Amino acid sequence: MLWILLAVFVLLNTMAYFHAYKFTHFVDAEIERTNSPANLSRSQKLKTLLFGITIPKPENDGEPNLPFETINLRSNKEIECWFIPTSNAIGTVVLFHGFSGEKSSLLDKSEVFNGLGYNTLLVDFMGSGNSEGNQTTIGFLESQQVKTCFEYLKERGESNIYLFGTSMGAVAIMKSLSESDIKPKGIILECPFGTMYQTVCARFESMNAPTFPMAGLLVFWGGIQNGFWAFDHNPTEYAKKINTPTLLLHGARDERVSQKEIQSIFNNLVGEKSKKSYPNAGHENYLLQYKKEWTNDVSIFLHKQAHNNK
Repeated sequence: MLWILLAVFVLLNTMAYFHAYKFTHFVDAEIERTNSPANLSRSQKLKTLLFGITIPKPENDGEPNLPFETINLRSNKEIECWFIPTSNAIGTVVLFHGFSGEKSSLLDKSEVFNGLGYNTLLVDFMGSGNSEGNQTTIGFLESQQVKTCFEYLKERGESNIYLFGTSMGAVAIMKSLSESDIKPKGIILECPFGTMYQTVCARFESMNAPTFPMAGLLVFWGGIQNGFWAFDHNPTEYAKKINTPTLLLHGARDERVSQKEIQSIFNNLVGEKSKKSYPNAGHENYLLQYKKEWTNDVSIFLHKQAHNNK
């Protein structure tokens, strides 16, 4: 029995090691992404179960319609950004994408911010788009890139800087603000997860798979492989150190980030704060169903902060 238990222990940890690596390291963009389980053969399902899913490095699939400048910044990795100016700008909004995203996925929201009178800076996190490497740490190391972008704009002479992030991008903003001295005028956060462990559990639950013990093993090995203790990657705790005015957005049908997680983050935020929920939205781009409402929500928030800063 002991030998059987040992064998099971080794097998589960081996599987978790491969899954964690595949989840935090993209492959070449030319390699095909693993299909959904329903479209896999038995042998493919077994391979995926043992070794994890294959995620190609996200590629930008479009460029801004407005004139823009491509900027490369040196952070903990070299990252590529697009700066899109607008006439008589009120300030600049920096946009950060979610997991397995890239900056072209933010173009529709950038257009909204441009229309409201703001310059925008769209960012490829490390491992994505045209930025360096193939690694992602779900917002942990990416937090340094948030700081780098903010400091770049300050050096450029911008004083009214706002940060926008969706999912992983929101988490990276929260971690950056909780541990550094950057002071944006306001932040807009879409669907940040409560803890790394909670977001991994949510992915298992979305596939109707048990969370124990694999979720914990994935978090453990993912952190070890990427050089940090992933159980401490905790936006709910980061919120306790954030006194920047914050607009927190969430989809009521989000299967990856629960209402409880959002409420806990909201309760812990120290500064001025407001929260909006979109009734039929999941973990998705809110502009697909709620463009008018989303635009109104961010417009009111930005207008209020611009007025307060006068």
